[in-house]
Amino acid sequence: MNENNELLEHMYQDSEMATYALETLINELKGKDNKIIEILEDVLKEYESYYKDFKKQLKKEKVNPKNSGMIAKIGSSFGIKKEVLTDNSDSRIADMLIKGVTMGTLDMEKKISKYTEKTDKKILKQAEKFLKFQQRTIEDLKKFL
Repeated sequence: MNENNELLEHMYQDSEMATYALETLINELKGKDNKIIEILEDVLKEYESYYKDFKKQLKKEKVNPKNSGMIAKIGSSFGIKKEVLTDNSDSRIADMLIKGVTMGTLDMEKKISKYTEKTDKKILKQAEKFLKFQQRTIEDLKKFL
């Protein structure tokens, strides 16, 4: 697989996993009085948009992207349910998400660095935009700490 498609597939998988985790979290918070839900829904919409866009681009390149593994999804789902049962405060939810998104940003920074010289500038710009979205998400969540 070429570098362009590798970077796109990484962003696809990252956005797919984030979408799954946020949907799970929002469902777990239904009926609870959390102020953070509104921002979670906004972040989910943006991740969904990226996910659809990356999927479309990979399809155009005739690449069948690998989805996040079922084990990762089960682990994520279990972790989210456990956290919500233990402490569903906005600050705890924000803390949990900040840690997850931070892992994603670190991974994204590594990928951008790795592919800077080898990737189409348009895709690299898209990766940088995705990274900025993740960084902005972290800053928005910090307001709930």
